[in-house]
Amino acid sequence: MNFISVRNHQTIPLSGIPMLDYDSFLELNVFNLIREKGAHCVNYFGFRLDGLIRLVCCIANDESHSIQVSSSAVPRMALPSFSKHNLVFEKFEREIHENFGIAYTDHPWLKPVRFPFNRFDPGSRIADYPFFKVDSEELHEVGVGPIHAGIIEPGHFRFICNGEQIVHLEIQLGYQHRGVESLFLEKNKLLQRCTLAENIAGDSVVGHSLAFAHLWESLCKHQTGDHLKMARTIALELERIAIHTGDLSAMCTDVAYQLGSAVFGRLRTPVINFFQKWCGNRLAKGLIRPGKSHFPFTRDLAIGLMDFLDEYENDFEDISKELFSLPSALARFEKTGVLTTGQALAIGTVGLSARMSGVSRDIRASHPHDAYEALDHQPVLKTHGDVYARARLRKKEINQSINHIRHLIKILAAPEVYDQNPLKPAPDSFCVSLVEGWRGEICHCAITDGKGELIHYKIKDPSFHNWLGLALAVRNNEISDFPIANKSFDLSYCGHDL
Repeated sequence: MNFISVRNHQTIPLSGIPMLDYDSFLELNVFNLIREKGAHCVNYFGFRLDGLIRLVCCIANDESHSIQVSSSAVPRMALPSFSKHNLVFEKFEREIHENFGIAYTDHPWLKPVRFPFNRFDPGSRIADYPFFKVDSEELHEVGVGPIHAGIIEPGHFRFICNGEQIVHLEIQLGYQHRGVESLFLEKNKLLQRCTLAENIAGDSVVGHSLAFAHLWESLCKHQTGDHLKMARTIALELERIAIHTGDLSAMCTDVAYQLGSAVFGRLRTPVINFFQKWCGNRLAKGLIRPGKSHFPFTRDLAIGLMDFLDEYENDFEDISKELFSLPSALARFEKTGVLTTGQALAIGTVGLSARMSGVSRDIRASHPHDAYEALDHQPVLKTHGDVYARARLRKKEINQSINHIRHLIKILAAPEVYDQNPLKPAPDSFCVSLVEGWRGEICHCAITDGKGELIHYKIKDPSFHNWLGLALAVRNNEISDFPIANKSFDLSYCGHDL
């Protein structure tokens, strides 16, 4: 077998990942695994080992609920690219190029991704980023950012326009870094690593913390109880409700629908206030910990949450009915920022950015964890790929999350007695952890050495896949429609730049 098939959150010996020569590695992943029905690349990265660059590719198969892992060890040299044959690999290979200096001979878009402090070529500067250009008397460029009029993080948007119409958009991120992946290796206390995980992206605290918790528990061969699994699922769905509600508010703001902006914004507040009541933090920091919880989901919390959801749902349905019947809002939403099914598949979008184009990509259904198997989760799909589809998906997913939480509370298991922190990770091991955050598929991978210490930690936020989707979606739109298209995707700067 030239690959090993694993399940979500499964730990295997590093030696169990088949090592292929590079040509066989390329052929396996590009011409075989990625072409199977329901297959997509969840991670592709490199790390240094024994003087070579060890490449590891993880292809998830949503039909078989498995992840096919293969590897190759190469020196720093020019290599043929995966991306020439399949565009879903393009950003992964650009990152490998930036980190290790591998010069792909036929990559269609080989330029830096992030400009991190530890990049292979410290002489490459973000100020010299080679933007795509078109020489034409009819076309002009419009640059937005990297500094924005607000508190959002830096990113540059370079538009090529014909009058008011967008012909091309290139999005350049990489303006700031915290070195999160390196810090996972430097910080050797579990609490420090938990703190890092919940600060990868401030709007996805539960999602990223849960990915780390599952990975660590798997590495330590630690089994969690049913109550903890249910509580974690409730937390993940509450985070989805909170952010989707806030996004609907922001989308109303961008089309000047002030009532919707105010009401959806007001509805978000008690959701995050429930996290404050549960764990002392409105963003759920401190709630998710490997192997245990300092804040068990009690029966009193369950009763309070059920009462709140009843009150929330009444107001939510009322304002949603108003929004989705308002001609002025629908005129801005419908047929704006369209990403077709073919485009979504070609670039490997995940999460909401895939499901709004009819691509059924949802870890809760394809690689379920915690209580999702008991919920029999079915992804919500739309097909038009426009701002309207993204708004409707948020509304439908909020309804679905409320139903999930109500069902879990009805069957809530008794709290377990929590033991000490999970023990030391297994030596010479590999683990991949997938979680469906509100934005989409979160992936954490870890590799340990012979002493069980982390030697590589790889994080992939769903925004890594989806920023290109925004760039494609705004083509042939008016530049004035960019803000609502951008907000309807609501992608992460810090989750991308790490």
